[in-house]
Amino acid sequence: MKVIISIDSFKGSISSIKGSEAISSGVQEVYQDAEIISLPLADGGEGTVDALVQSTGGQLIKTKVTGPTTEKVNAIYGVLGDQKTAVIEVASACGLPLISHAERDPLSTTTYGVGELISEAIGKGCKDFVVGLGGSATNDAGVGMLQALGFSFEDRQGIEVGLGGKVLRDINKINTEHVNPILKDCTFKLACDVNNLLYGQDGAAYVFGPQKGAAKKTVKELDAGLKHFAKVVYESLGKDIHNIKGAGAAGGLGAAFSGFLNAQLQSGIELVLDMIDMERHMHGADFVITGEGKLDIQTAMGKVPIGVAKLAHRNEVPVIAMAGSVTADASNLNELGVTSYFSIINTPMTFEEAMNTETTYNNLRLTTVQLFRLIKSLE
Repeated sequence: MKVIISIDSFKGSISSIKGSEAISSGVQEVYQDAEIISLPLADGGEGTVDALVQSTGGQLIKTKVTGPTTEKVNAIYGVLGDQKTAVIEVASACGLPLISHAERDPLSTTTYGVGELISEAIGKGCKDFVVGLGGSATNDAGVGMLQALGFSFEDRQGIEVGLGGKVLRDINKINTEHVNPILKDCTFKLACDVNNLLYGQDGAAYVFGPQKGAAKKTVKELDAGLKHFAKVVYESLGKDIHNIKGAGAAGGLGAAFSGFLNAQLQSGIELVLDMIDMERHMHGADFVITGEGKLDIQTAMGKVPIGVAKLAHRNEVPVIAMAGSVTADASNLNELGVTSYFSIINTPMTFEEAMNTETTYNNLRLTTVQLFRLIKSLE
């Protein structure tokens, strides 16, 4: 019996690593000699660093960087097993969870710390980067990140602009004289699951600005800044950073990575599956187990379970999906490669009880045991 376990975290409840341990324990209770390959996953958001480090035998590195409000914050990034690839979640340096609700102000928040993470990883010998976009508290079009990498943005008086979304409308000139020279040898792959352009009604400010603390007047100011910045970039560098699907991700970081660092934007789960060479592990597998906290219509939009299921279906491997909650509209998952799906909630309980890590661990393990007892009885 060969079983592949590839689940996302059950957000707010259990990590993909710990959840995989629970499922593995359940399989082994029924099939003591089972070959189990555990490949914890994430879709480019929270947990991507942990999942890729775990799957490739890499290491986590803790460091201090400039946070979204310019105060120093503790950040973590990963160096994968090949010792040349760094994986970064931008939220680790400029994410909403790093600041209080009262501090949310995309006119002031900065992505400077993301550039510091990249610089540190380059210093450790990394030249390939996997970057998870999402969860940022910023709307500075990645200017802060670029400043940390040596790019200079000057106003009409030739003075370097400050930090935050408010400075975008002041930028008049871009100076690349002091950019880290190693950047030209680096590659960047972005895990990005939004298609928003940089500015306009579907752009970074209008779509994501309000959740970052921007009032209607501020949204208009931010959008005007993004539009002005795109114009300066086009006139100075000849690059159109607006008309790129995903340019508006993470407050315009998608535009900065694409336009200044020649990054490739990809579906988060597809990028992660490719990084861990998931398809190779499918060969000879009897079952694939996947899952996340909630299986619903959104799962089919590119979440971990559907990414795994499509790959498994292509390799003719049955897929079992587990979740804490399963909605009625999850039935379409059967048409997209999921053989069968199950809720692990086995008794009436409060939301708080269901979210408890120990409860989730035990329920994952118990559900797995019962499923594999049934499978064994049919042999």
